[in-house]
Amino acid sequence: MTKTIFSKIINGDIPSFKVYENDYVYAFLDISQVSKGHTLLIPKKPSPNIYETDAETMKHIGEALPVVANAIKKTFNPDGLNIIQNNGEYASQSVFHIHFHLIPRYENDIDGFGYQWETNESRIDDAQKADIAAQIASNIE
Repeated sequence: MTKTIFSKIINGDIPSFKVYENDYVYAFLDISQVSKGHTLLIPKKPSPNIYETDAETMKHIGEALPVVANAIKKTFNPDGLNIIQNNGEYASQSVFHIHFHLIPRYENDIDGFGYQWETNESRIDDAQKADIAAQIASNIE
């Protein structure tokens, strides 16, 4: 795998504002700070996306996510928290080393971040939903 900016951060070649670290993961402030406390969590074992990340690495990520989330909650007491993970250019992934954004959300969001979630519930009936679920389930390995 090509060395990414995150690999360079893990190795200490590029400085970061470390929040948490153990043998398997590294968490640090996102340089963009979409909201106060916006943190990235990355595995030390690189893989480009969720599709190519092994179960053991995901286990370590899963163990670390609530640790970092609770530290953010204790520190800033946000009204909510988005955990976002993008895969592929079309999904807005810009660094091809799997990473999770922990973005605290505040009721009076003065930082200007507006997370929009549009649903298609009225356009997809239950039969279509059942078909979509069955198609996905048929490919579970």
